[in-house]
Amino acid sequence: MQAAPVRATAIPTVTDALRAVESLLMSSGQRTARRNAWTSVLEDRRRAKDRFEAQRVLEAAASRG
Repeated sequence: MQAAPVRATAIPTVTDALRAVESLLMSSGQRTARRNAWTSVLEDRRRAKDRFEAQRVLEAAASRG
C-alpha cells in the first residue's frame, strides 16, 4: 500500500490577504502614497522617541550639576 501524496500549501497571512485586496482595489499611485504616509508615521515616531531620550539625558545631566 502506498501513501497518498501530500500537498504543502502555505496558508496566507492576514497581511498577505490585505495586500492582495489592496492591490486589487487601488492603483499603484494610491499604494505608493499609502506606503509613503506609513513611512512618514514611523519616522515621526522615531523622532519623537529620540526627542524623549535626549530630554531625559539633559534632565539627568542637569540634576547632577
